Amino acid sequence: MNFKSLSLFSISFIALCFTVASAASFDIRNNCPYKVWAAAVPGGGRELSRGAVWNLQVNPGTAGARIWGRTNCQFDRAGRGRCQTGDCGGLLQCKAYGAPPNTLAEFALNQFNNLDFYDISLIDGFNVPMEFSPTSGRCSKVIRCTADIIGQCPNQLKAPGGCNNPCTVYKTDQYCCNSGHCGPTDLSRFFKARCPDAYSYPKDDQTSLFACPGGTNYRVVFCP
Repeated sequence: MNFKSLSLFSISFIALCFTVASAASFDIRNNCPYKVWAAAVPGGGRELSRGAVWNLQVNPGTAGARIWGRTNCQFDRAGRGRCQTGDCGGLLQCKAYGAPPNTLAEFALNQFNNLDFYDISLIDGFNVPMEFSPTSGRCSKVIRCTADIIGQCPNQLKAPGGCNNPCTVYKTDQYCCNSGHCGPTDLSRFFKARCPDAYSYPKDDQTSLFACPGGTNYRVVFCP
């Protein structure tokens, strides 16, 4: 076997071992007194009665991933239907992100310096209280958003079953940061005051983005 072949073999073997060793486990639990139809991209979806848990295995290197809860759903035996909040194209098994408003657990695994990055985001609004926390390794930062945002939602942001983020309602650069330059607003501060560890607008990284070593496992709880 020449050096070039050996190198390619070694790289492939190392990559395989890395994949097996670094897969992350996500326990998704519903503590709400009502059903939540959990959704994940990647991952699909699952109906969760109160106290039910869905374990999801996510491959290393996955980025742009999110977990959220859907409410007031009805699906037929083929897994087609509709949800009042968080609907993903009328499918039980989500293949695309959900429709606002929905509280988001976002993450990217094994990124820069082999770190996982995770957050709770209200940039798509709020529909279900949420906790997102690591459950293994040397990481312990628990992030939560459990305030009565729906009950206190400003009139202009109210939506059936939830509370919209101003970007969803107004779609302007001021609220959506389409140009990459924006700051907090009175409406984003409504969310930040109630959930200080969650994203309230797109440039809210400094107080809302957290990191753990790659290979960490996590838990997402609805209504913690």
